[in-house]
Amino acid sequence: MIKAIFFDFNGVIIDDETIQMKAYQQVLSGHEIDLREEWYFDSLGMDDKTFVKAMFERAKKPLTDPVLETVMGAKTDLHRQMIEDELPFFPGVLTFLKATSRHFQLGLVSMANQAEIGYVFQRANLTPLFSVIVTAEDASMCKPAPECYLAGLTKLNEKRQRERQLPLLASECLAIEDSPPGIESARAAGMRTLGVTNTVSEEALRAAGADVVTKSLADWTVGAVKGLY
Repeated sequence: MIKAIFFDFNGVIIDDETIQMKAYQQVLSGHEIDLREEWYFDSLGMDDKTFVKAMFERAKKPLTDPVLETVMGAKTDLHRQMIEDELPFFPGVLTFLKATSRHFQLGLVSMANQAEIGYVFQRANLTPLFSVIVTAEDASMCKPAPECYLAGLTKLNEKRQRERQLPLLASECLAIEDSPPGIESARAAGMRTLGVTNTVSEEALRAAGADVVTKSLADWTVGAVKGLY
């Protein structure tokens, strides 16, 4: 039985993978790097630091720590400008978050940075819905490594212990992801998985091992989660 749900952020809650890519394209062009679409989508699951290093290496450009920090900061600033007028949530996701938060403990496990997640969560008042939040700053390795999901489960069980609740097993947790590295990460941590075809195809998510694949969280209810998992 599922007792907790962990959500990815980019591509699951907020529809900004293309926005992220365009922000990076603009920033990296200033360093004479032409970021191709396939390069970006081949890098799903990476945090900003790993992604920027990979793109400079792919373009055969030297990268210093100051330049790395400058690129990441510029991308975060530009991303915020791009979503300032309207937060691009996927259809039905806010309703699903509010509904599930009344029946399950919710966690966020994302390779996005704390500043970007915090900005969206504060504007949309999402923080009260989540028991734990794991960002790029909390993980030692990117997806598909399981460390981020294991960190999320550890944080959740620490919270449960403080509240005098029994700890959860990984098998009692559902991870909702939009990319193969995310699905692989959650599966390696021992969690059940739901893939959403917001970013890649159903075939790609199933090949990564997703237990169930859906086109939209707008089609899901608390009853559906309990019934299928």
